[in-house]
Amino acid sequence: MEKMFLSEKIKVLVVDDSVIFRRLLASAVESDIDLKLIGTASDAFKATEIIEQELPDVITLDIEMPHMDGLTFLHKLMKQHPIPVIIVSSITKGNREICLDAYLKGAIDIIDKPIKLKSDSNLYDFYAFVCEKIKGASKANVRQKQKLLFDIDHLKPEIIKPAVSSLNKVIAIGASAGGTTAIEYILRRLPSNMPGIVITQHMPKGFTKLFANRLNDICEMEVIEGKDNDMVVTGRAIIAPGNHHMVVNGNMRVMKVNLLDSEPVNRHRPSVDVMFDSVARIGKENGIGILLTGMGADGAKGLLNMRNSGCYTIAQDEKSSIVYGMPYQATLLNAQNEILPLADIPDFLIKQCMK
Repeated sequence: MEKMFLSEKIKVLVVDDSVIFRRLLASAVESDIDLKLIGTASDAFKATEIIEQELPDVITLDIEMPHMDGLTFLHKLMKQHPIPVIIVSSITKGNREICLDAYLKGAIDIIDKPIKLKSDSNLYDFYAFVCEKIKGASKANVRQKQKLLFDIDHLKPEIIKPAVSSLNKVIAIGASAGGTTAIEYILRRLPSNMPGIVITQHMPKGFTKLFANRLNDICEMEVIEGKDNDMVVTGRAIIAPGNHHMVVNGNMRVMKVNLLDSEPVNRHRPSVDVMFDSVARIGKENGIGILLTGMGADGAKGLLNMRNSGCYTIAQDEKSSIVYGMPYQATLLNAQNEILPLADIPDFLIKQCMK
């Protein structure tokens, strides 16, 4: 169950070669009474010294650093001390793939360094955002993520093919922290003739395209980043692009996705609730909703709306979740028909589509 009260302060280590951002992140941590800054480091070697003295609960880590880059340090850290890591980096076009690699190899979340904080209000909003991410990451089960990465690497290629006659369904999946790994696990175990799938994964702008391309290369289904008016069809999974809400419109015979630039919902854009609500309107008994690992509560109310409209709904269980936040909030609303471990979800979907 998600911790409701913090009995001890969350110990945070800030690792960044920029003096300005070390001070900025340190100030953010020190501004929150639930967090404790145990040190700052300009490189991986200084960070290692601090970790040997006092093990942090969460590390914020830059990618581009001298002597040893953040990705190499992350790889070594996950082997020796599986600690929740948040990547804090200037997400330029040139380093997006590196940041995504960090995401997929153990990092819990990614924060884009702001180019300019124009006012005190912007500064305090950034502080609050960073602290929220750190608190969420502190609850992450990093060993579960490492286990899941191992399981993905050893997936068997044999897949049962569902009956083609039952493809008049739509599957909606929502996730946040830890979701990239969970989504990959599900999609890699699904055959190419599954019903259309729509996915909202909380990711910064620019990453969803890389994530979709990567999945498209290793999955039997076609996986794409959503564009306005893309059709939801058999054999295709559509991922909501970063910084855009994605909704499903049409009916069960002809479905398409549309992108919205409206205000963030639950502080997220894309929001899982926005997508789930749109599927609830048209999916009815032919819709399936799945809420996976993630911080916060985005998707919980949307999953309830899906269930109330006649869709079949699933919440990931606590043990297999990397962060048991969003699925837990769904269970508090009784939004799910079933609670399932991640390992059971692909086979469950296949059986549902054989009916």
